[in-house]
Amino acid sequence: MYTAKSMLFFCVETPLHAGTGRSLGTVDLPIQRERSTGYPMVQASSIKGRLRAETKELINDDEKWLTIFGPEQDATVEGKRSSDFGGALSTGDARILLFPVRSLAGVFAWVTCVDVLARFERDAKAIGLNLEVGHDEKFILPNEPEKNSTTTITRNLWADQQNVVLEEFSFKGKENAGFTPLAKWLAHHALPQTDEYKYWRDHLSEKLCILPENAFRDFVLYGTEVQTHIALNPETKVVKEGALWTSESLPVDSVLYAPVQSTPPRKPNPSLIDGIAILNAVRNTNLNRIHLGGDETTGQGIVALHFEGGA
Repeated sequence: MYTAKSMLFFCVETPLHAGTGRSLGTVDLPIQRERSTGYPMVQASSIKGRLRAETKELINDDEKWLTIFGPEQDATVEGKRSSDFGGALSTGDARILLFPVRSLAGVFAWVTCVDVLARFERDAKAIGLNLEVGHDEKFILPNEPEKNSTTTITRNLWADQQNVVLEEFSFKGKENAGFTPLAKWLAHHALPQTDEYKYWRDHLSEKLCILPENAFRDFVLYGTEVQTHIALNPETKVVKEGALWTSESLPVDSVLYAPVQSTPPRKPNPSLIDGIAILNAVRNTNLNRIHLGGDETTGQGIVALHFEGGA
């Protein structure tokens, strides 16, 4: 049973490729997606494995680290094999919350939809995350926008235009009474609270658009970044035969979230006595950024972290 729960938010800072291997589609190396919706995601095993690797030196205590994550495969700790006890930390899949789309005004817009927000609300309530901080900062689920329209805070970024143009598509901008508290909640709880993110927190409400579900799905399906790769023959400096491929990535400024939970320790004779202590041991490392997915040597997959709620 989970005794401590928190929400971990990810803000993508360099293109993120959490792949699924080769594909027969138009992109050779696609990203991970939910089967039912096609929404981008990062599987829980990738997140937990990266947290395990990144925190080993930060925690700097093998006993605590093993209590949190469990021993390596085939390792023996205090006479126990890796199959005898597991780690106490559990991570969920990272799901999309905000997706960046090129915009005619304001460079880009963060888009989402009611379906995504409703799923986030369900996941947040499941871990006890406070969604009602105050009257001006409250997670309010909006109504579904009409076809070819979008819910925006029209008096700011979109004040001088009736239409919101995203990529080559035009949407009619409409205000919603609960939009401003929702935008403030996302700015203050979903984005990193560090100084370098102040600009993004201040401007999130101006850039946020809530789209119809079908429009949002189309953007996350076809609006990702596709990179072309080649391999050269070192002697002739021409492309090797068959060495041309494409890979898909989540674009910079995508925002995802994943629940992080912990149980009481399973390791014999642990120094961390309960789930709260285990979750706090990870949070207190002040781990601000990690690498997810592939292409680490080319600087891809850097994400900023922010824990919200819980311990």
